[in-house]
Amino acid sequence: MNRRIPLRVRVPALRPPARLPVDAFVLALLGTVGLAALLPASGAAATVAEGASTAAVALLFFLYGARLSTREALDGLRHWRLHLTVLACTFLLFPLLGLAARGLVPTVLTPQLYSGLLFLCLVPSTIQSSIAFTSIARGNVPAAICAGSFSSLAGIVLTPLLAALLLGGSTGGLSADSLLKIVLQLLVPFLAGQLLRRWVGGFLVRHKKTLGRVDRGSILLVVYTAFSQGMVAGVWQLVTPARLGLLLAVEAVLLGVMLTLTWYGAERLGFDRADRVAVQFAGSKKSLAAGLPMASVLFGAHASLAVLPLMLFHQMQLMVCAVIAKRRSHDPQDTHDPQDAHDPQNTPAPPTRETPAPVGRITPPPAPR
Repeated sequence: MNRRIPLRVRVPALRPPARLPVDAFVLALLGTVGLAALLPASGAAATVAEGASTAAVALLFFLYGARLSTREALDGLRHWRLHLTVLACTFLLFPLLGLAARGLVPTVLTPQLYSGLLFLCLVPSTIQSSIAFTSIARGNVPAAICAGSFSSLAGIVLTPLLAALLLGGSTGGLSADSLLKIVLQLLVPFLAGQLLRRWVGGFLVRHKKTLGRVDRGSILLVVYTAFSQGMVAGVWQLVTPARLGLLLAVEAVLLGVMLTLTWYGAERLGFDRADRVAVQFAGSKKSLAAGLPMASVLFGAHASLAVLPLMLFHQMQLMVCAVIAKRRSHDPQDTHDPQDAHDPQNTPAPPTRETPAPVGRITPPPAPR
């Protein structure tokens, strides 16, 4: 008589499906916007909130200056072609596309939303997300670090000046008062952070997580103050769901164009694959953390509508770049360590039949026998 032996089937643990990244900070921003809509600061509370927001902006730029390593930035100058390419994408191509979108007013975008879209095109690039996506895609991570740092450093000066010149009446124009405000709230704290970095740098490293919460809390305060002023002034009555949908469509086209230009443009300029990855992710994104406090200084009571396109673009770029970085990580052409891409002692061997040549790399012919 045959005896049945029970079969034990090992069922693999169920894993949640991979999701597109929804930034928790964006959710916090949306919650802050909802709070400002329900309980806007007005009267004496608005005065207190505005003063606290001004102090928060100064604190943010002090911390930016104290964290930025001048030595690392200077070391990265050896790859100057890549950094100039990223700066050109951030402060030249983006603004040109923003100016071209002026033809969408008033049929697609309202003048207020267009001002926010143009301001979005003037904001510096990100650092953290550019590094993260470049690493996932197996690109040149050191180049992404330096490119993001250079962009942030240049944005301290270029973004306010470009906004004052291109936006004109939306920011009050390039007057002596606006320049003084920019210098006192942005440049002076940033330079103070650079000067004191020698003494406070160690403290910042030891308390990095706590100071990260301070950063985000300060930005949330800036957003609450800006949206409260917008609610009291009634500016949100000018925005309809249809306009928001059109704004999202315009931003999707803007992001798609920049992702395409940075990838294929870097190839035409002779960059190898690892550098092209760094150029694409550093040259196509915008910094929410830097743009929000700048908008509060430049736009004042009209900052709520000015930062709306930036908030939407921030989440969109995270979702799209996450998909691209994941696909780039499976690229079979990436057969070398991108961090050694510029080390002469780690020059890859000429490709054989088993090893295809990396895209965008000019491989020297084999030496004659």
